[in-house]
Parts: sequence; C-alpha cells; structure tokens
Amino acid sequence: MRSKRLDSVKKYIEENKTVTLDQLCAEFQVSKNTIRRDINELVSSGEIRKIYGGVTIEGFKPMSSFDERNISNLELKQRIARYAAKLVKDGEIIFIDSGTTTMHMVEHLKERQNLTILTNSIEVIMRAIPYPNINVISLSGTLNRKTLSFTGASSAEVLGRFNINKAFLASTGISTAGGATNSSPAETEIKHTALLKSQQSFLLLDHTKFNTIALITYSRFDDIHTLVTDDFPPSDIQKMLEKKGCRILIAEE
Repeated sequence: MRSKRLDSVKKYIEENKTVTLDQLCAEFQVSKNTIRRDINELVSSGEIRKIYGGVTIEGFKPMSSFDERNISNLELKQRIARYAAKLVKDGEIIFIDSGTTTMHMVEHLKERQNLTILTNSIEVIMRAIPYPNINVISLSGTLNRKTLSFTGASSAEVLGRFNINKAFLASTGISTAGGATNSSPAETEIKHTALLKSQQSFLLLDHTKFNTIALITYSRFDDIHTLVTDDFPPSDIQKMLEKKGCRILIAEE
C-alpha cells in the first residue's frame, strides 16, 4: 500500500514540479506526519529535494550513472580539465576528486615532476598508473559504484592528515540558492575536508550546471578560490562569486 502511494506521490510531484505539504495531504488524504515520511524516503533516494513548506524537482539534478555523466558534454569537460591542469606546478601536492570533469586532468599532468595526487577516484588512480613521475595516494573508504570512488568518514580522515597545495573539485551544479552542490551525500565530508586543508581550491564545471541544485550543498563559495568553466555564468552567480572573492577562469578551446 505504502509503496504504491510513494509511486503516486513521486508522479504527482513530477507532474506539478513544486508542491506544498498541504497539497500532498489533500491529494492523498493522509496526515502531515505520513506525507513527511514519504517525502523523506524520496529525498533520501535522490529523486526530489525539500524546500520551505514543500518539495520540488525544479532545477534539481539527481545522480545518474558514472557512464552517463562521463559521456555528457565530454568535449567541454576535457577542455576544462586541460585548462585546470595548466594551473598545477612541479612538486605540488594536489587533491583531485571523483568528478567526470576532474578525472581528465591526469593525462595533462604527465610531464609534471615530483607531483603528488591525493584522490578518492578510481578513475584518477587508473589514469595515473602509466606515469611513474606522479605519486598517487589513495584514500580509504567504501566503494561507491555510482561515482567510482571511495567515500565515507575514513576517506575524509585520511585526507585530513595531509597539507594540500591545490584541490580540484567537481560539482553537480551551482546556484545562488544552493551554492556548490553534489548528488552524493557520502562525498560531502571529503569535499569539506579538501576545502579546509588546501591552500587554493578550484571548482571545475561546464555551463550546463549553472543554476542547477543537487541533493547536498558542500560550499557556499566561501572556500572556493577559482571557478574553471567554459563560459561565464549568469549575472546573479557572477555577482555572488565576486562577493565571495572567487575568480572565474574561462577554458579556451
């Protein structure tokens, strides 16, 4: 019975985009406590997000599979990663997270000398194997198959032991309302730790992620020094980044 109602609630939200708790209670003839339990289950599955007094799917991007995300806007991701790699110097200690943009940095770092990469990304580890000049330190943790990464508190704990020159982070989307957001709650603590421990932090994403909100906010831009992207963001996001002292770098073709 509840499973059927959950499907109906989900369908109703998808059709109406944004709905209040009162609307859902009236539509399905249940109490607010009941509808809250239903909503919490849908939110935990990454299918909707809560807003004040209700729920929405507008501007919300749930997590898709790693392969789907990797194929999407591949040329833009490679261009951004290539540009970001130019910001890395010999002898640095850098963190590269598990995004499908950040992982493309590795092939452009093969000429760096005495470079150390800290990462929780299996893709980054595999791509760095052919380059003996790159020292790779893998974080521990639980395997997340959707992100092909190691996640959880133990990953953040290991990362917190190191001093990092530069952190290169991915995001499912950025907006003035949500800041820098991510679809994987298990990676949030890792991103927080990377921002805390790095001297400089770089957010890598393409223009399709502007004004998109995912499940978890991991930064309000306060700790992000530079946005590396393929086009200037909308004016509201630009103003917020400028206010927070975050510069914008456009990756050239």
